Amino acid sequence: MIDAHSHLGVYATPGVDAHSDGNEATAPITAEVNALHSFWPQDPGLQRASAGGVTTIHVLPGSANLVGGRSVTLRVRRGAMAASDLLFPGAPEGVKMACGENPKRVYGSRNRSPATRMGNVAVLRQALYDARTTLRELEAHEEELRTWCEDGARGDAPEPPARNLQRETLARLLRGELLPQVHCYRADEMRVMLDLAEEFGFSIRAFHHAVEAYKIADELAVREVATATWADWWGFKLEALDAVLENAALLTVAGARAVIHSDSAYDIQRLNQEAAKAYFAGLAAGLELTEDDALRWITANAAWVLGIDHLTGRLAPGLRADVVLWSQHPFSVYARADYVFVDGIAQTVRGEAEHPWSDFELGQWPNEVQP
Repeated sequence: MIDAHSHLGVYATPGVDAHSDGNEATAPITAEVNALHSFWPQDPGLQRASAGGVTTIHVLPGSANLVGGRSVTLRVRRGAMAASDLLFPGAPEGVKMACGENPKRVYGSRNRSPATRMGNVAVLRQALYDARTTLRELEAHEEELRTWCEDGARGDAPEPPARNLQRETLARLLRGELLPQVHCYRADEMRVMLDLAEEFGFSIRAFHHAVEAYKIADELAVREVATATWADWWGFKLEALDAVLENAALLTVAGARAVIHSDSAYDIQRLNQEAAKAYFAGLAAGLELTEDDALRWITANAAWVLGIDHLTGRLAPGLRADVVLWSQHPFSVYARADYVFVDGIAQTVRGEAEHPWSDFELGQWPNEVQP
C-alpha cells in the first residue's frame, strides 16, 4: 500500500514542539526547503505504518505556506540512520502548494500578505512570474554555454546567473521536473489553481484533501489531475464542510484518478479500512465500482500521483517487490497485514517477536526482544 499524503517524520511521534518540522512558516513562499531535510527516520510511526501494510509514503511539508517546499517519496523500512537511506529509487520530487484558509490565516494573523484568497493568488502568481524570469535566464545561460563549447571552449566560460534556490525550484516546476501537489478543498479554488497552472504552462499532478472534487470530477478526468482525499474526514473548518462519503467513488466513475490518503499518523495504520469505507459508501449510493477500482486508490493510483507507477503499485513481473499478505480480504475490518515486504525484504511479520525500530522506544516495550 502507498500513502500519497503523509507527515510521518516531519511531525514525528511524540507530537511535541521539538518534532514540529513540517512548516517553515516564516514566509508564504518557501520553495527552497525540502521535507527530506526535516524527516526523522527514528519516528515510531514508521513501524506502526508498516504493521498496517504501508510500504511507501509520500512525505510533504505542511500547508501554512502557498509553496511549502519539496516533497519526497520514501520506503517504509527498518534500520535507517538517515532519511536518505529511505529514498525511493527513481521517484521524482514534488512541490507542495496550498490554497485556501491556511496560508491566509497564518499570514493574515500577522498582518502580512496574503490575508485573503485573492492575496493567496496574487502572491503565488508573482512567485511564478519571478520563476519564469529565472527559467529564461537559466535557459539563456545553457545556450551560451552550449555555443561556447561548440566554439572550442575558447576564453572564459559564460558566467551563470546568481543562485536563488527558491526561484530555481519553481523554475524546475515550470520545466516539468517536479510534480505539483496542491492542498485545496473547495471546487472553485481548484478551478482557480487549474487556471493558474494553465497560465504558467504546468500540470497539477494532484489535489490533496479536495473534499469538493466530486463537483468537478469530469474536468479533473479530462485534465488528468488526480484527487487524494479521505474517506470521511471533514467539517473541521469551513472550507472542509461540503463533503460527501462518495467523493472517491464519484471521481472514479467519472474517469478521474482517486486516491485515499491518510494525512495522519493514525489513519495510516488502517489505510485499507479507509479505502473500504469509501468503497462501500459508493456501492451504497448505487455507483458501479469494482474492488479493483477501490484497491487502486491505495496502490496503483497512489503510485501514479508520486510518479512511480512504472515501478510499483501493482503485482507484475519487473516491478519492485513491495508486497503485503493479508490475513483476510483487506477490506474486512478483521484483516491484518501478516507479511509486509519492501524491496523483497520482510519488514513486518505479524506474530514474530520484535524489537522497536526506533531507538526512542528501545527498552519501553513489554516483553521486548533485544536486538
